[in-house]
Amino acid sequence: MAEGAGGDRGIILARLEVDYLRQLYHRTGERLCVRSTVTRLGTKSLTVRQELLQDDAVAIRADVVMVAFDFAADASRPLTDAERAHWARFAQA
Repeated sequence: MAEGAGGDRGIILARLEVDYLRQLYHRTGERLCVRSTVTRLGTKSLTVRQELLQDDAVAIRADVVMVAFDFAADASRPLTDAERAHWARFAQA
C-alpha cells in the first residue's frame, strides 16, 4: 500500500504485458539489473515499465497498469496527493 492510503484503500494490478526480447543466460553469482520507471500517472491509475537487463541489453520488458482502489466501496478511486507524490519520484524524465 502506498503511503497515505487507508486500510480499505490500496492499489490493484489491472493489466500486465510482458515482452521477452532475448534469451537470458544463467550465470552463477551474476546480479541482473531491473530498471523501473513510471511512464504514465493518471487520475486513478498509473503505468510502470520494468526492464530486466543482462549484458547491458534489455531482455524482458513489462508494462504494468495499476489502479487506485477502494476495497470498502469495491470501486476505483482517485490517487491521493501522497500517492501521486510517491509515484512521481519514479516518473520518466
